[in-house]
Amino acid sequence: MSDGDLEYDVVVIGAGNAGLTAAVTLQRAGARTLLVERHNIPGGCATSFRRGRFEFEVALHQLSGLGREGQAFSLRPLLASLDVADRVEFVEERDLYRAVVPGMYDVTLPASWSGATDALEAAFPGNRARIERFFALVRDITFWQVAAMDGLPAEQVDPLLFRQGLRPYKEVLDAHFADDRLKSVLGAYWGYLGLPPSRLPFQDLALVLFAYLEFKPWHIRGGSQMLSRALLDSFQRAGGEVRLNTAVTGIRTSGGRVAGVRLDTGERVNAAEVVSNVSLPATYAMLEGLPVPAAATRDLGTRRPGVSGFVLHMGLDATPAELGFTASTNFVNVDMDDDRTFAAMRRGFPEPVRGIAASCYDVEPIGFAPSGASHVSLMTLQYADAWQGLPPAEYARAKFAYAEGLLDLLETITPGARDAIEEVDVATPLTMERYLGHPGGAFYGYEQDAADGWPFRGIHRESHVPGLRLAGAWVGMCGFQPTLQSGAAVARRLLESKPETEGAQV
Repeated sequence: MSDGDLEYDVVVIGAGNAGLTAAVTLQRAGARTLLVERHNIPGGCATSFRRGRFEFEVALHQLSGLGREGQAFSLRPLLASLDVADRVEFVEERDLYRAVVPGMYDVTLPASWSGATDALEAAFPGNRARIERFFALVRDITFWQVAAMDGLPAEQVDPLLFRQGLRPYKEVLDAHFADDRLKSVLGAYWGYLGLPPSRLPFQDLALVLFAYLEFKPWHIRGGSQMLSRALLDSFQRAGGEVRLNTAVTGIRTSGGRVAGVRLDTGERVNAAEVVSNVSLPATYAMLEGLPVPAAATRDLGTRRPGVSGFVLHMGLDATPAELGFTASTNFVNVDMDDDRTFAAMRRGFPEPVRGIAASCYDVEPIGFAPSGASHVSLMTLQYADAWQGLPPAEYARAKFAYAEGLLDLLETITPGARDAIEEVDVATPLTMERYLGHPGGAFYGYEQDAADGWPFRGIHRESHVPGLRLAGAWVGMCGFQPTLQSGAAVARRLLESKPETEGAQV
């Protein structure tokens, strides 16, 4: 310890979803907490930005798990415990999504088990019994997976989970349905996890489907930045201190355990505990005075950074009805070959655009677009490899040429959308990498395949460095709901490990 060092119980690195919920949980329990964020606003992916008279949502397409007031096992009790549930307005979407393959199908699934069943039966007659059996399996697998993740002993878990949970999602679809179109519609959410149904464990995509069908898809009035701001406000109301525009350059150690952090301001912070909400490679690269533990090195060596994305943010001088949007979330693909689409994401921008997620934030308005206008984002998954090393002039040409490909696909459901464009902003995987500081701009963390899931790597990922805790998509499932829950869970485990916190508010 040196004169002038700052003293805290815990330092949280990164004000993304998990960093924010960790910091609020810790500070409200009485732990003196410093939150450090290199950006000038909190949120990480959960932010927004302005162009002209529009505000653009950076990343949130649909918030899962929120549920309605009083609904058990939803996100609402967590948000209430963090003193933000009544400080943010949530907007419910009536549909899960509209899935389109031009010339093959155009199906909108309502956000309910019965409504989705009816819509699928209407589009693909004669499959009702199969659909009901499939949805029953989705519910059963999700129930037993959540129970197992909550600590239910393996011998008490229904063997159904072990028989079906790790099977590829595509295999389970093939076992239930003969119609490839129906299977394609039911696999549309694979883009939210970054791997095609042939590689995704059934339990993972089943959990996503369950989260939206049972708890409905939601958005946030004013965008995800409003939730990030509310969490930061709660942290500060509880007495927490935040440093924005500040980076952690080192995680200090002493005697084989965490001793604090070093800031880019030159300041030293003493703390017995550090929670990192940045990527695992960046976290371990900051360790000072201690080699990266062998167990951590082995773990990192067996994992692959996941996919990033190419996003076209648009402000359109037309209403959703004028543009032809009937659902907030739209998945549009050139065909039903998800493996070919994924391979094209690997090869990069020279490949034609094969699929987009088109979000219109004004079908159920969140307040970003002026009256008579619409805020729309188009996203396709993409790896960074093809974009790296391009000279500036070629990079600029390539990204706008690729953006035209996204617009071409959009106009299969919204003819003439180009003519309504008033504001536009384009982001590539390199934009994500620069903004988030993640390898390859990987906004889902590591690839979300079976080998990276909880059955093989455990529910709670440990850093193997005493005093260093890990939170966020890089140590668990990706998405807003999982990362919000991850930060709070890490904080609770930290508090439970400290006898002096017993009886504190959490």
